Amino acid sequence: MSQSDIINSRQIQWFPGHMTKTLRLMEKEIRNVDCVLQILDARIPLSSLNPEIERITAGKPHLYVLNKSDLADPEITKQWLAYFKSAGAGCIAMDSKQRGRATATKGLIEKELSALMERRRSRGMVGAAIRVMIVGIPNVGKSTFINSFAGTTRAKAANKPGVTRGKQWISVDSFDLMDMPGVLWKKFDSLETASNLAFIGSIRDDILDIEELACGLLSSVRGIYPQQLLARYKLDAEALTLPPYDLLQAIGAKRGMLISGGEVDTERAAKMLVGEFRASKWGRLSLERPPRRAIQEDMEEVTDDAPQDDDWDDEQ
Repeated sequence: MSQSDIINSRQIQWFPGHMTKTLRLMEKEIRNVDCVLQILDARIPLSSLNPEIERITAGKPHLYVLNKSDLADPEITKQWLAYFKSAGAGCIAMDSKQRGRATATKGLIEKELSALMERRRSRGMVGAAIRVMIVGIPNVGKSTFINSFAGTTRAKAANKPGVTRGKQWISVDSFDLMDMPGVLWKKFDSLETASNLAFIGSIRDDILDIEELACGLLSSVRGIYPQQLLARYKLDAEALTLPPYDLLQAIGAKRGMLISGGEVDTERAAKMLVGEFRASKWGRLSLERPPRRAIQEDMEEVTDDAPQDDDWDDEQ
């Protein structure tokens, strides 16, 4: 059974009124900033790339941040860095909770704005703050990034979508950061995109069927990381041939999630399974691979420059 057979027989949509206001605010404020820093989820870079944000911010220097890279497959993240580089886009992978990684973007912002800064210097405007609009989908880590960038709590942050509801200007050293609320788009271009956003928690769980969500996640992950799935839930290889709902039941049974009569509490099992995926209990997984392009040369350069596991350890 394919992922599209499971999630969601109803079309997944979540576009509350405040998101319409956010897009209008973004269109108004884009003229007041020098560049755009768009935060993506490293596990689903394309699905978390909002086409409405791309349209509104197209005329400004742009830097992409593959956030939560500590949760993503490091080899796939290197491929994504090479993919963005091959498209001529500035891009960095990071875990925004690590202050050292967040502050490293300061130099990249200055690099992206080098031409503008040179014009400023020629006009005697040295010292003028660089205005950066921080954008992204809900629950991608914008506020956490800003707090890490600033070295203190300056923006509201929570592990759920919809916390930031209005723009916030935050001054950090030579930067003025405009934190925009997370925003989706009115109609998703594919079921896969909508499902991926639901998996990582960018769509509110209370509008979804948690069992359908868990079955779709199982269907997606077992095709690319079967061994991690088997190891996490102590299953044998034959479990991979089960229909997704039966696989969910097998996992619930292994965890002893039973109700009267010995039946599996599939709702409880589904909540556990989705929660463990989001907490990276299955290991570092990426649900999307970059489109195939001629990026081998860039891959070699990115591999040389990419942070190694030891680097992450040093920053812990």
